[in-house]
Amino acid sequence: MSVKTLTLNKQVPVVGKYDVVVCGGGPAGFIAAIASARRGARTALIEQYGFLGGMATAGLVNPLSVFTYNNEKVIGGIPWEFIERLQDMGGGLIEKPLGNVAFEPELYKLCCQRMVLEAGVDLYMHSYLSGCICDEKRIKHVVIENKNGTEAIEAEVFIDCTGDADLAAMAGVPMLGDEGKPLQPLSTYFALGGVDTESQLLKDSMHHNKQGENCHCLPVRDKLLALKEELGIPEFGGPWFCTTLQPGAVTVNMTRTTGNAIDNRDFTRAECELREDVFKMAGILKTNFEEFKDSFVTAVAVHGGIRETRRIQGLHVITGKEYLGAYEYHDSISRGAHPIDIHVAKGASQNITFLKKPAYVPYRALITKDYPNLLVAGRCISADKTSFASLRVQASCMGTGQAAGVAAAMCSKDNCTVQNVDAKTLRARLKSMGAMV
Repeated sequence: MSVKTLTLNKQVPVVGKYDVVVCGGGPAGFIAAIASARRGARTALIEQYGFLGGMATAGLVNPLSVFTYNNEKVIGGIPWEFIERLQDMGGGLIEKPLGNVAFEPELYKLCCQRMVLEAGVDLYMHSYLSGCICDEKRIKHVVIENKNGTEAIEAEVFIDCTGDADLAAMAGVPMLGDEGKPLQPLSTYFALGGVDTESQLLKDSMHHNKQGENCHCLPVRDKLLALKEELGIPEFGGPWFCTTLQPGAVTVNMTRTTGNAIDNRDFTRAECELREDVFKMAGILKTNFEEFKDSFVTAVAVHGGIRETRRIQGLHVITGKEYLGAYEYHDSISRGAHPIDIHVAKGASQNITFLKKPAYVPYRALITKDYPNLLVAGRCISADKTSFASLRVQASCMGTGQAAGVAAAMCSKDNCTVQNVDAKTLRARLKSMGAMV
């Protein structure tokens, strides 16, 4: 089918010039911006919402996992500083010994906003990334849309922390294939109030503190599976409940559907379906479980939870074999300890493999061959589907964000390409900040 096209010509003002521009203010992005600014780079952060935190705050994805493993810290430095500050504000609970962190979403927003602004980062909120301007394969400007109209921002180095590799895709970076496997499903989290969080059922399930165990709530799961046909229960996973540190309140991870979040029409369809399912599931919990008899929906995630979309073809692709074997690279810049966690969209099953020891992430997975001033961090790094099924979680994203921010500042200061960053120096600087590399 032919598609009608239009040609638009307009003057776009360049509203800022920076050493480093970070696209996306989620767990990878806000950490990357802080790391870059603290290393002396003039830094800007672009975010589509009016708050930071990404999947943690827009998606209500709770808890943050995994910060410690085998009684050793896995993700340190600025990410751990953020966790400690959030805890001091009353908005974070470090679940020992595993180091999953339950959080209160509104205080999370406030904490990362404070840290970003304290670092001297310029914020461009309510701004949607719509394009980029390249000279050959060097990105010169990113183009954003907001209430001021279309604007451009110039930088020496760019970091793609969009989760979906939006900037990288706009610049023409090659992406990894799907390996003949479907995308992991989308899920919309929701929050409930009026829950009996003092009941044994919730005490056992809303704290994610057991290494080597899936923290889904088996009593609820088993009953839902038994009633699935009778009650017409939609496809679900888990369920996983998590404390928000408030009495009577939990976040719920259980909805799921197929969908491609980088296809606007398909993502729209999926989010509408998931929002319906949120209220179906909330009603089913309320009428079938004593612990939820007085419960009510207090929030539905602003943004559907995305597990998987695009991943760049980097200088190195992290393989499942390397990841499960904890292969230590010469240019390792971060770690990962979440299990290999692969969800299916049809049915309630989940393939999960726990790690024997924390894995490593090489710097080469954050950069690609021909793009001299582009790094990525977070969910779009170069990893196969197996290793990615662990690295996609928020603590791991924070770790790669920290490394990308430091590397970008180095590139700007030394006037070098991202491919020519000295890995030994980068690792030393990360270690001096408290990072585990």
